[in-house]
Amino acid sequence: MTSSRRSGEGATAPSPDLLARVRSGLGAVGRGLTEFYVAPYRRTFARARRDEEDLLRLVVLAESLGVPDPARWYTLELLPVLYDDVHEWHRRVGLDRSPLEHVSCC
Repeated sequence: MTSSRRSGEGATAPSPDLLARVRSGLGAVGRGLTEFYVAPYRRTFARARRDEEDLLRLVVLAESLGVPDPARWYTLELLPVLYDDVHEWHRRVGLDRSPLEHVSCC
């Protein structure tokens, strides 16, 4: 006996349950690969981010230290945001007390 099937005959669509499991599995594989490639560099990325934040903090606080800042009008509005981080910053750069006279944190 010869069975002659046309394309599409007898084929069933995958169940939504199966599709959900495949998507979940692919998502898990994607997260695993991301972790595999990012994990060795996490400390480096964190250090680079901290250095960038310190540079931004220095630029914004430069006006308070008396250093002329060409971008003063753009950074002036960031001062209130950075006042909360002054303590963490001056301890990290090795200063016992805040270098800003009008900001006393410790």
